[in-house]
Amino acid sequence: MALLTIDQLTSVVTLALEKAGASPSAAAATAQALVAADAQGLASHGVSRVPQYATFLRNGRTSTTAVPKIINSRGGACLIDAQSGMAYEACGLAIKTATARAREFGISCVGITNSNHFGAAAVHLRPLAEAGLVGLAFSNSPAAMPAWGGKTPLFGTNPIAAIFPRRGAEPLVIDLALSEAARGKIMLAAKDGKPIPLGWAVDKDGKPTTDAKAALAGSMLPVGGVKGAMIALTVELLAIALTGSAFGFEADSFFSDEGNQPRLGQLFLAIDPGALAGSDVYFDRIETLLGMMLADEGVRLPGERRHGLATKAAQQGIEIPDALHAQIVELASRAS
Repeated sequence: MALLTIDQLTSVVTLALEKAGASPSAAAATAQALVAADAQGLASHGVSRVPQYATFLRNGRTSTTAVPKIINSRGGACLIDAQSGMAYEACGLAIKTATARAREFGISCVGITNSNHFGAAAVHLRPLAEAGLVGLAFSNSPAAMPAWGGKTPLFGTNPIAAIFPRRGAEPLVIDLALSEAARGKIMLAAKDGKPIPLGWAVDKDGKPTTDAKAALAGSMLPVGGVKGAMIALTVELLAIALTGSAFGFEADSFFSDEGNQPRLGQLFLAIDPGALAGSDVYFDRIETLLGMMLADEGVRLPGERRHGLATKAAQQGIEIPDALHAQIVELASRAS
């Protein structure tokens, strides 16, 4: 394993993406988010994505000239066009805009159209919590799960996330994909030649499988059965019907080097507690609930493990596989 400081890893990832064609601002925003995911123990959404992103930049699946911009706006709502570029710069603009509008209007809703893979959903929400705002994030992704009762993949794993600021403590973070497991975990298992647990996916014939490669060629299973499938449908509609983006079945898989620009959609909500019961009431109510949760032995707060790992990473650095480190260094060393 290669051990790098957060600054070292961010620097080499930024350079690797720039050499692949990303603008300096897009590369920096992407690197920061990917390294943050690794620091929180989310390797499937961390720098393991760099070779894939670099390939997409080089083969046109991701635009190298995109500059995200607001294309529609009214009150607390607006729409940002990511122009088929990397999602992270557009997400940064979305969060900055959502923060300002939530402070002005009490609540804001910012959508992103023509977007791409946006990594770990909750990573984007951190600035909202730091501003004292409640945040929610939704995104679709290329088709991986069928509609309930069907066999043909239509919906993505469609991650959702929420963040709740606390008084004098780390925020509460909820972040999950709506498949039984994140597709990124199956991707890593396939790369490493390892099996996956039964119940995560089915093969192309609809049969349960523990073969990660067969799972990638088949369909993911929704968490919670029909209930998870209905939530996935809800996210697909929120992230796509409201933003005019591409549905999951219209976007080619992230696990193929060749394909179309996915044109995915994301939606961020920001809520100012002061516009409702008031910030003091909000913080008191949050701590009352969390206190009751923690009084039950064995309960761990959502996001607690991430915060601990991020603190450790800031002090001790981040370990990544030697082969991945070599890939990123090679990408950073290529001629532009």
